[in-house]
This record gives sequence, structure tokens and C-alpha cells, in this order.
Amino acid sequence: MITEEDLAQQFNVIIQHAHPRIWESLRQCYVKVINPKPYLTRANIKTCIPYTRYIGIYCPDRLVGAVVEQKNLLKEVAEYVGLVEVVCLNANNLMRDPLSNIKQTYPHLWLDLLWIVTQEQ
Repeated sequence: MITEEDLAQQFNVIIQHAHPRIWESLRQCYVKVINPKPYLTRANIKTCIPYTRYIGIYCPDRLVGAVVEQKNLLKEVAEYVGLVEVVCLNANNLMRDPLSNIKQTYPHLWLDLLWIVTQEQ
């Protein structure tokens, strides 16, 4: 079975080799495959279709614009490796949000985001 880490690695390798200019921005971000927990809604109670995985790109303030500009290309690569969507998130905003519980819920992710936010260009 292919894990989320393997998919994120494949996504990064394709971007690195096929699109080196985009890779310069993306290598300073945290790329994670997100697998939402399946849940039932009225529309899919009978079929119980689980929601599919997507790429989450956590970017510092200075790179969000550059990554969002290339979102269509990133989505094509994500679809190539079997993912549905690309979501760009501002890591600085997540770290500053007083209501965020990332530090308690996902401490490893919180440390990675802290590293990304504190890095200089």
C-alpha cells in the first residue's frame, strides 16, 4: 500500500525534476498528503464513498502568492500521482491563530511549520 508520505515524496520528485523553477519555491514549503476521515452524508449514505486524498502545501507568507500562481500546474501533477486537489495554506497564519490546536493535536506538524515560518529567504 502506498502511504501518504510516499505520495508526497513522489509529488515532490516530479516537481523537482520537471519544473525546477516551481521547485525553488516549493522546497521552502511543507508538502503533506491529507487523507480526510470518511464520514457519511445524506448524499452518500448508501454508497459510503470515502473522501479522497489531496495535497496540502503549507507556505510562509512570502511564498504563498508564488505557489498559488502555479496551482493549476501543481494540480495536474497531483492528479498524475492519484490525488484530487491542491490546497495552499499560509503557515504564518496557522502559527499565529490563537484558536488553533495544531500544537496539541499534531506536534510534529507544528514543529515543521515553525521551522518553515522562521527560515529566511
